[in-house]
Amino acid sequence: MEIVQFIHSKWAYLVLLVLVLATLNALIKFFGDKEFDAKDFRISLFALITMHIQLLIGIVLFFMKDYFSVIEQVGGMGEVMKNSGLRNLIIEHPLTMIIAVALVTIGYSKHKKKLTSKPKFKLLAIFYTLALVLVLAKIPWGLWFAS
Repeated sequence: MEIVQFIHSKWAYLVLLVLVLATLNALIKFFGDKEFDAKDFRISLFALITMHIQLLIGIVLFFMKDYFSVIEQVGGMGEVMKNSGLRNLIIEHPLTMIIAVALVTIGYSKHKKKLTSKPKFKLLAIFYTLALVLVLAKIPWGLWFAS
């Protein structure tokens, strides 16, 4: 379990880096009226892939940690919801990250259907920015910068 936790924690740096890059790329090229090319496609695809891998690792970790037993041990979901640390770990972080992955997936899928550059970048910019905001809101920053 420690190996999976380590991978999930370290892979998150790559996910954040690629998501920031893909978001900035879409925003800059949307506002700069640039043409959509193969590099832009690859950047957005890599963001999609890294996020999906992170989601799969997170799901494996969630079940390996057996949070269902933790919920039972603390006295049920009512007690989990009263405890901000547990609520974040068991409910808020996973749910928010699933929504972020869904947003990236939707943005990526919708951009492929557009025929011109401006709408492609617009969709990527909107959906990837929303996903980035959610990811930044729910990264456990205390764990990232703990000594």
